[in-house]
Amino acid sequence: MLKLRNIKKDYVMSDQIVHALKGVSLNLRKSEFVAILGPSGCGKTTLLNIIGGLDRYSDGDLIINGKSTKKFTDRDWDTYRNHSIGFVFQSYNLISHISVLANVELALTIAGVSKAERRKRALDALKMVGLEDKCKQKPNQLSGGQMQRVAIARALINNPEILLADEPTGALDSETSVQIMEILKEISKDRLVIMVTHNPDLANDYATRIVKMKDGLLEDDSNAFDGNENYVLESMDKGKKKQSSMSFKTALGLSLNNLISKKGRTFLVSFAGSIGIIGIALILSLSSGFNAYINQVQANAMSTYPITIKQKATPDLTSMLGKGGSSNKEEYPNDGIIKENSMFSYLLTTFSKTTTNNTRAFKSYLESEEIQNTYSKYINGIQYDYSQPLNIYSYTDLNHQIRDEFTLLSPVSSTKSFLSTSNTYRTKDGSPLPTQLDALYKNQIYTSASSILTSYYSMMDIEAFGELLDNDALIDAQFDVLKGHLPTNYNEIVLKVDKYNQISDVYLYALGLKDISYLISKMAYEQTIQAGVKILPEPADDDGVSFTFDDVLGLEFALLTKNQYYQKQNDTSSLTYHYNDMS
Repeated sequence: MLKLRNIKKDYVMSDQIVHALKGVSLNLRKSEFVAILGPSGCGKTTLLNIIGGLDRYSDGDLIINGKSTKKFTDRDWDTYRNHSIGFVFQSYNLISHISVLANVELALTIAGVSKAERRKRALDALKMVGLEDKCKQKPNQLSGGQMQRVAIARALINNPEILLADEPTGALDSETSVQIMEILKEISKDRLVIMVTHNPDLANDYATRIVKMKDGLLEDDSNAFDGNENYVLESMDKGKKKQSSMSFKTALGLSLNNLISKKGRTFLVSFAGSIGIIGIALILSLSSGFNAYINQVQANAMSTYPITIKQKATPDLTSMLGKGGSSNKEEYPNDGIIKENSMFSYLLTTFSKTTTNNTRAFKSYLESEEIQNTYSKYINGIQYDYSQPLNIYSYTDLNHQIRDEFTLLSPVSSTKSFLSTSNTYRTKDGSPLPTQLDALYKNQIYTSASSILTSYYSMMDIEAFGELLDNDALIDAQFDVLKGHLPTNYNEIVLKVDKYNQISDVYLYALGLKDISYLISKMAYEQTIQAGVKILPEPADDDGVSFTFDDVLGLEFALLTKNQYYQKQNDTSSLTYHYNDMS
């Protein structure tokens, strides 16, 4: 049973409300041909859409099988439309690239009906409208009337109990319109047909009931129904027991057929889509590559010039030069007085107040849980250097044999020992320098030698951050192992060379591969040249030294602390070296 109770429909159009239906009540029989007449804009199509479940009413109620639809869910409406309603549109709405038979089958295809059954039912529907011989043709090969009959066959394929037709003859000539009306009249014998039309002659000739509307209201009903006939839309109950479910194979077939039938559009869409995908891929790859390049540049720069925190703070010369007596003074005073700017005094005072950083506490802070959990992703590696002098002795020679005499390799210590001998500097004829000049040169040479680094550096502390820092990966990214392997123990040393396989002569002195006395003699000679006193003999050239990888690999050194080689003998303060401790 289908009843409309005071149906209202409002459309909100920007700042105004359009009342399409203002309270329509209508009872519909199980089988009759209802024609809805009225001028354009009176609400005919809106009423038809509400009956078909295509639109929702604003107020009132649509009663189906004695049940209000106010609480219908989307699934309830889908069941009602799919199983109880058939739609016939003025514009046909046929799919142009598939056959007439496939158009009619479409509703059954979506419902998941087997191929054999839907073909049989589609042919029966086409036979009902007289088009069974046109089943293999495309819609664009048919006339307007034939396409409308195909649309009617498609609407009947699910055997709906209600057929809704919106201006089915509006685009047809008179003769074809009569043919369509004859078909609708025949259909109305066993089901409800509701047709919206502007043609009163067709309505009077074929409809069993004419409903006239005006301004959203029901104006006249030629065959009103009181609603006493109690019938049930059986398709509603059947529809609730089954759901539409198109198989994957069917869906894939329809999709492929659609793509193949529209090759040009498919190619253009694919081409445009591929350009978009390739463009996005290029942007992402460029962005990723550029970020990787920036990260690599940063890593290379930081490995060469890392952020260094020293124990003693270096004074900020720039800020010191900007201070002094010129701060908080009036600019360009007009008092005729010249004042003192005590910049140099401030400079000396600042140098004397150079502070010392608490690096021990800072090291503990770096290794704290807070830093590990919060900032570890921003840190590639940490390296610690200590101010404790390294007392390193040469242990084996280039033949990998234990030396007969152990040699201290520290350049500063060696310089101090070399300069402790009396009359170190001699003239070209071998006579000693005057005492004061000798002392002067010794002081200058020691000062210069003290500026030479020890040349020994610790590698990044792999244990500093536990598993949070992959220092091995950073080392692998920055260096290549040419021979041997990276240190795996605390007492192993790695020798770093540049891209030309060169090392600084400072490292050669530090490793004992070059004699430190030559370096000191060279420095002394240069000092006399700078002073304009050409009294020392020029040392023989000692440049261009080279070694093979095998010469250097396997060299051993001894690192000794003071308690290992200092001891007190009797009551004197003489110092004796402990050879037994070198192992």
